[in-house]
Amino acid sequence: MFRQARWNERVIFELGHPERRGHTIPEVEEEIRQAVGDPNRQFPEEMRRKTPPKLPELSEVEVVRHYVRLSQMNYGVDLGFYPLGSCTMKYNPKINEKLAKLPQVTSIHPYQDGETVQGILEILYKLSRWLAEITGTHEVSLQPSAGAHGEFLGALIMKAHHKFNSEDKKRTELIVPDSAHGTNPASGTMAGFNVVVVPSDGDGCVDLGALESVVSERTAGLMLTNPNTLGIFEKNIEKIAEIVHDAGGLLYYDGANLNPILGKVRPGDMGFDIVHINIHKTFGTPHGGGGPGAGPVGVSEELAKFLPVPTVAFDGERYYLEYDKPYSVGKIRGFYGNVAVLVKAFAYILSLGAEGLEEIAEVSVLNANYLMKKLEEIGAYGLPYAKGRPRKHECVFSTKNLYKEKGTRALHISKRILDHGLHSPTTYFPLIVDEALMIEPTESFEKEELDRFVEVMRKIAREANENPNEVLEAPKNTAVNRLDEVKASHPKTMALSWRMHLKKTTSQ
Repeated sequence: MFRQARWNERVIFELGHPERRGHTIPEVEEEIRQAVGDPNRQFPEEMRRKTPPKLPELSEVEVVRHYVRLSQMNYGVDLGFYPLGSCTMKYNPKINEKLAKLPQVTSIHPYQDGETVQGILEILYKLSRWLAEITGTHEVSLQPSAGAHGEFLGALIMKAHHKFNSEDKKRTELIVPDSAHGTNPASGTMAGFNVVVVPSDGDGCVDLGALESVVSERTAGLMLTNPNTLGIFEKNIEKIAEIVHDAGGLLYYDGANLNPILGKVRPGDMGFDIVHINIHKTFGTPHGGGGPGAGPVGVSEELAKFLPVPTVAFDGERYYLEYDKPYSVGKIRGFYGNVAVLVKAFAYILSLGAEGLEEIAEVSVLNANYLMKKLEEIGAYGLPYAKGRPRKHECVFSTKNLYKEKGTRALHISKRILDHGLHSPTTYFPLIVDEALMIEPTESFEKEELDRFVEVMRKIAREANENPNEVLEAPKNTAVNRLDEVKASHPKTMALSWRMHLKKTTSQ
């Protein structure tokens, strides 16, 4: 049985000792002092600290030990299988990380004259053209910082489009499926729309009859991902697009599930007018966790005038930032994108080429269907919706029967998976599946790793039937055992910084 490293590691503010140092700041050279004067005098008196900042005081070896121990208590995609459904936790090639750390990337500044950053502008321009080709859109903005940020931009573009056509006052409703990512209704609400939910049919796809009943002259658009969050391809996508377009609405593509259709079919060709791309889910960059991230947005030719400024353009001789967009929704972030992350995506696409990207789709779909068949054979995990129909990038199982018969919920099974040194799948999403386990293997993992996961799921199913307490009390072998999750996420418990922790402890 796997046992995770467990150190009694305090936070770094509790370590060290006064006057310990990991480095020494050199004195200012006398000739510099004579040329510029005392550096301290360069700052206004009111901006100078009266007392030193309360920072940890540690030697270099203490710092190294601290972070090595934390890394040993952690889990990441470089360590093992990471089947987090809908999050597409794929391997990040190290060559891309290395390229993004080159001084030609890290040492430039967005305020530099465009003539001095032609190389970076060329990379960004070519990336935007490649993403447009991959998604079947006309023009792409690289500005958004994440997928949800891209969704928000897409909703703003919808709003700008309807305002341009003098219909913004009546186009107030944004339709989302009941299986949608939670950020879809959130992004629509933030943009000022009223969200209307359309149910799924028996196959887990958009119910066409229900969609036809909710579209109207109030419809601004529909947000949809395809394949959807059950891993099922929306076979009626052309009809869906027709229904929305005939009502005067726009079709928005949530790019979370782009990975399994790379090189096979393009959202723009399905009828989508706006497409966001989760760079981390499809093009091998780190999966944010709040940052770093990027969520480029591509649009049809008709909507290109609404993209945020600036976009990166090329006049045949030089690359430049295009600000001349009178109908633009404006700026949605500083400068023109998270460049380091975008460089990684550029390198990823360049290294794989068109055939390599298509192979990613093939292998991710193969892995997902292999896992689905193997887990179905166990018998303890139910597969709701479209039974017998292949999935694309992910499959969603239900532990509803185990819960009814043995009291073991999806959460308990996910916790027990941790005891075997694997990461758990996404739990309780999508909401239309009771006791959901959402599993996405991606193309990053070899057959042996998939078989290991299947064997772990087989063992857990056996335990749930024969000795349920083994599952109900998990995890036992992790750095931190079972948490009171409600208490942990309660505002009165949460301490997101050392300063917040001190404030809480001194007030109690």
